[in-house]
Amino acid sequence: MSGFVSFVSSGPGDPELLTFKAAKRIAEADAILFDDLSAGPILAYARADADLVGVGKRAGRASPRQDQVSRLLVDYALTGARVVRLKSGDAGLFGRLEEEMTALTAEGVAFEVIPGVPSACAAAAAASIPLTRRISARRVQFVTGHDLTGGLPEGLNIAALADPSATTVVYMGKRTFPELVAILTAHGLPADTPALLAEAVGHPEQALTRTTITDLAARLTQDVGSAPALIFYGPLAEGIRP
Repeated sequence: MSGFVSFVSSGPGDPELLTFKAAKRIAEADAILFDDLSAGPILAYARADADLVGVGKRAGRASPRQDQVSRLLVDYALTGARVVRLKSGDAGLFGRLEEEMTALTAEGVAFEVIPGVPSACAAAAAASIPLTRRISARRVQFVTGHDLTGGLPEGLNIAALADPSATTVVYMGKRTFPELVAILTAHGLPADTPALLAEAVGHPEQALTRTTITDLAARLTQDVGSAPALIFYGPLAEGIRP
């Protein structure tokens, strides 16, 4: 008899940003398959006898393949267990949600998706910046900074990404940002466009660095560090100044 899978969005890592439904599902689960950024204090909501299985993927570290994660999720569900697949941020944003839903559907396993606070929204709130502004920043765009090989993805809409009136958020892009900036400035994005590096959002070691795209690219050429990060650029990235 098949169990049931809840894709639970944990937000950026601060347990106080969990939704009530997310906390309830974690507390009810027989098994929790969690991402690296969903570990720590969030797992304190789990039952003492629940199986806790780390399946996170981090750049530069040994990680399970996606097909292995999907198979493990199916195998747990087919035992009749109540399973939580705990994903950081919002599960639908760069979280490989579709692959796992497809694997469950193929095996006839029922599931639900519980939304959460996107990491980009949490980072903007932490930095006290809005994502939109009337007239000058009417559009927000999220983009991943690397493909399956770790390089800058091909086929990016460079014209859109070089739009100086948009707020752009780059996920998982520290290693490729210098290359991206070279392309964007060659396509007309001003070199002094404000940028914000938001590292370890929602965690005690959170760090927010306000700079420009060119200065940030130069910094990341020298050292990308190990902290997970988002990069914002555009007219609002500088933040509110007195």
